[in-house]
Amino acid sequence: MDHDIVNGKVSIPHSRPYMVYIRDPQTHSACGGFLVREDFVMTAAHCKKEHTMVYLGVNDTNNLPDGIEVDVFPHKGFVNQPGDDIMLLKLKTPATLNKTVNIIALPETNKEKISTNCMAMGWGWQEYNKESLSRVLREVNLTLLDSENCARPHTLCTKAEAGPARGDSGGPLICGNEAVGIVSSYITNDFTSYLTMYTKISHYLPWIHEIMNGFL
Repeated sequence: MDHDIVNGKVSIPHSRPYMVYIRDPQTHSACGGFLVREDFVMTAAHCKKEHTMVYLGVNDTNNLPDGIEVDVFPHKGFVNQPGDDIMLLKLKTPATLNKTVNIIALPETNKEKISTNCMAMGWGWQEYNKESLSRVLREVNLTLLDSENCARPHTLCTKAEAGPARGDSGGPLICGNEAVGIVSSYITNDFTSYLTMYTKISHYLPWIHEIMNGFL
């Protein structure tokens, strides 16, 4: 899914300095992402487009800064959502970190206990079944499900009437002070609650380090 946040609230401008707006300037297809190092953005593999530009320090998408070109590194195991739906973007011009542009921490190990009090954010649709993109960043509080209620390996899940929608793909699931998941896909059986699936970042730490350490 090209994935705004449904039933969320408007974020305080620039309060989420790690958030990255990703867009194909030719098709205008957009995703979210997040800055994990001065020269790397993390997002979903299904957000890979022929032409990808990233925009840092964005609040209002009608007032975008200059875009930055990237080299793309989708996970080689990715075929379709949600499995292996993770991608790193290497910025050709590293970010200058400041109050409006900064990085978010990742888990340190795969065994790390994850807080169930979480948050997702993005510029996507504000209604699940109606095109309603948000110009400004929006966010929503979510509760992480137990792993047995997610039933997919290397995936985290939330289920609620609120959450990410189209245009929010690739954005982070923040639990505690870390990015623990990547918005991948959602399903519904009754159109009242939605099960959202997120790529579990800690499972991919060896792959992440392999890619990023190659550019130290």
